Amino acid sequence: MFLENTLKTNEQFGWIEIICGSMFSGKTEELIRRLNRAKYAKKKVKVFKPIVDSRFKTNLVLSHDKNEIKSKSVSKSSDIKIKAVGSDVIGIDEAQFFDNGIIKVCNDLANEGIRVIVAGLDMDYKGNPFGPMPNLMATAEYITKVHAICAKSGNLANHSHRISKNKSLIHLGEKESYIPLSRAEFQKIKKIK
Repeated sequence: MFLENTLKTNEQFGWIEIICGSMFSGKTEELIRRLNRAKYAKKKVKVFKPIVDSRFKTNLVLSHDKNEIKSKSVSKSSDIKIKAVGSDVIGIDEAQFFDNGIIKVCNDLANEGIRVIVAGLDMDYKGNPFGPMPNLMATAEYITKVHAICAKSGNLANHSHRISKNKSLIHLGEKESYIPLSRAEFQKIKKIK
């Protein structure tokens, strides 16, 4: 369980927290939980998501468990820095869909004393590191990897296996397009293909 940094210091500082894992692992749920705790602590919170994530309303980050938090959709990472002015805490969902500029944006915000909480897929449907996530994880102070339950074995799952026929790297979908798989089950499927 992640606990917020409780250091007492006169020096203003920020940091980056990454919440990563496969589809259906609870990344967004954990992001919303942390952001709500920050709001409860009377912090000024702003939440962003990429405009490409059109699965739900553009002004909401919504978890599979139907928890939600107000957000702003942005077309590029540099928009976050502009719109983050006056914030204590920034939340970013679906970070894998942002351009590589998100790495600098997150680090600049943290360097300005802002707590930056980022959620995203760490691997694409082929099992490769996804977008800017590996570099974000390399510069983050805290990383939480969450796991789904494998749809085949019931073990912990860390892969998002695409069951739809779409072969493009970015394909928005839910249970009709993806299932979570463990490493063992993912490797079995790869051998079949």
